[in-house]
Amino acid sequence: MAYSYDTENIFAKILRGEIPNNTVMESEHALAFRDINPQAPDHVLVIPKGPYVCYDHFALEASEAEIVDFTRMIGAVARELGVQPGERGAGYRLLSNAGEDGVQEVPHLHVHLVAGRRLGRMLSPAS
Repeated sequence: MAYSYDTENIFAKILRGEIPNNTVMESEHALAFRDINPQAPDHVLVIPKGPYVCYDHFALEASEAEIVDFTRMIGAVARELGVQPGERGAGYRLLSNAGEDGVQEVPHLHVHLVAGRRLGRMLSPAS
C-alpha cells in the first residue's frame, strides 16, 4: 500500500516548530511530548520525525536508525517518568491507533505512553 502523508497534520506542524508543545525529550529521529488532553497523570506522545502515517508504514519503510531511535525513545520516556514496572514504577500502557477502524485522529505515527494510575481493561467486548 502506498501511504499519502499529510504535511499539514498537527504533529508535522509541531515538528516544524509552528505549534508549541511540552517536550519531555527529543532525539535525532523522535520527539516525546505531553498530551494536551491527558487520560492519566502521565500521558506522553512519542512520534518519529519522519513522515510516517502509522506503525506498519514506519515498520516497513523507516531506516534501521529511525526504528532503533524511536523504540529507544519509548524506553527512555518510561525510565524518565519512573513508570517502568518493578522497584520504581507500577507500569504503563502503550497504544498506537491506525486508520479509521483504529480511530486514528492524527495521520502521523504516534505512540501514547499512559501511566500514573491503574488503567483498567484495554478494550470492552464487542457488542
